Amino acid sequence: MSALHELTLSEAATLLRQRQISSVELTRAFLERIEALDGRIRAFTLVTADLALQQAQEADQRLQRGEQVTPLTGIPLAIKDVICTKDIPTTCSSRMLEHFRPPFNATVMERLQAAGAVMLGKTNMDEFAMGSSTEHSAFFPTHNPWDLERTPGGSSGGSAAAVAAGMAPGALGSDTGGSIRQPAALCNVVGLKPTYGRVSRFGLVAFASSLDQIGPFARTARDAALLLQAIAGPDPRDSTCSATPVPDYTAELTGEIRGLRIGVPVEYWEAPGMDPGVARVGQEAVNRLRELGAEIREVSLPHTRYGVAAYYIIAPAEASANLARYDGVKYGYSYRDTSDMWEALDKTRQYGFGPEVKRRIMLGTYVLSAGYYDAYYKQAQKVRALIAQDFERAFEQCDVLVSPASPTVAFRLGEKLSDPYQMYLNDVFTIPANLAGICGISIPSGFSEGLPVGLQILGNAFAEATILRVADAFQRVTDYHIQRPAL
Repeated sequence: MSALHELTLSEAATLLRQRQISSVELTRAFLERIEALDGRIRAFTLVTADLALQQAQEADQRLQRGEQVTPLTGIPLAIKDVICTKDIPTTCSSRMLEHFRPPFNATVMERLQAAGAVMLGKTNMDEFAMGSSTEHSAFFPTHNPWDLERTPGGSSGGSAAAVAAGMAPGALGSDTGGSIRQPAALCNVVGLKPTYGRVSRFGLVAFASSLDQIGPFARTARDAALLLQAIAGPDPRDSTCSATPVPDYTAELTGEIRGLRIGVPVEYWEAPGMDPGVARVGQEAVNRLRELGAEIREVSLPHTRYGVAAYYIIAPAEASANLARYDGVKYGYSYRDTSDMWEALDKTRQYGFGPEVKRRIMLGTYVLSAGYYDAYYKQAQKVRALIAQDFERAFEQCDVLVSPASPTVAFRLGEKLSDPYQMYLNDVFTIPANLAGICGISIPSGFSEGLPVGLQILGNAFAEATILRVADAFQRVTDYHIQRPAL
């Protein structure tokens, strides 16, 4: 049997149900792995070892009593530190919420707990999920397990790095403009962004409410399907959560994609700044899908080139409104060395927020201000509608679309910090899916110069079963996803 930390989520679940291992043994193996490696990788902002072992004992008791269990019963998971966990610090990697302990659980946490999952801890991220490298954390940057001098991507870099380094078999992240798929690509793991409304956002600390979506990280498409199965579905506490029935995702993993129509968007493969090695690996992945019997055809998404510009108007505008609540009065950091209310407000936000969050608040406030709303925000929303229409037309011809998940492999820590525009371009291939509200997944598809490259598979709204089927079929005939960094 493999070392316990090398097991996939599905393998671990099978061994737990067969009583060949216990959840306590499994959880201890991952906690030991975290203790051994996280001093170098810095994936976790908090390790909840005592809670994890308690939850593992409870899971073992359920298994021993022969109670009805789920595939996640006894499985240790890492949680991005933007998801509320009752009485456990939820910091968003920000000084503003450094000591915040939510009085409630996010819906996804309630569902994971009901499924019997074990929480290993909270993972590092770009502050308030604003960034593409996890360097904008107020606490410390996270390092890519494949090269500790490079970024794991962001904003969910901690979750991606934890799974890649074998410190967790699965994790949750959030994706506003690519924050699950881009770090998954850079860390050689699977990252799934569900359709907007597929998973409840209740308890997800808001960045841009019309774009945010919680999703899973895992090592395989099957593991991602199990995690999505557990967290998806309607929630009366989130009015944007869809009542569309949740299918059995694992039942769709047949390995068969013969006759499936796969679109290759021309604009994604001709983007400026595309690393030639990334393009080569992507083309090889497309050829492999063709060998599996899929029908490959070119499609056009002409408004893709405006996606980054539209996103960096819409997302900061929503962030400007959402982050107005951090005023030092109700909760979070509060500057108290003054008797002047306005100075207290100014200093609270000055010292509580980092530079990237301030940049986006200022940008968002500007585009929403009188005289600029029509010129910027309204125009960006029109572009958003055009991007959504591009996808609608493409999905009339195709079942899924494929592209690279990131234009480059992992870049060096500090390489793009001084140039926000270059940092923003990391999400050029992932942003359009968020603007359109469709689903997408990044899967390991090869290596360029020894660093991972991810293939992005996009599906129409609520077509998660289809993109998971393609991802699973690809992983059945390749071994990229089982390769591990030398730590």
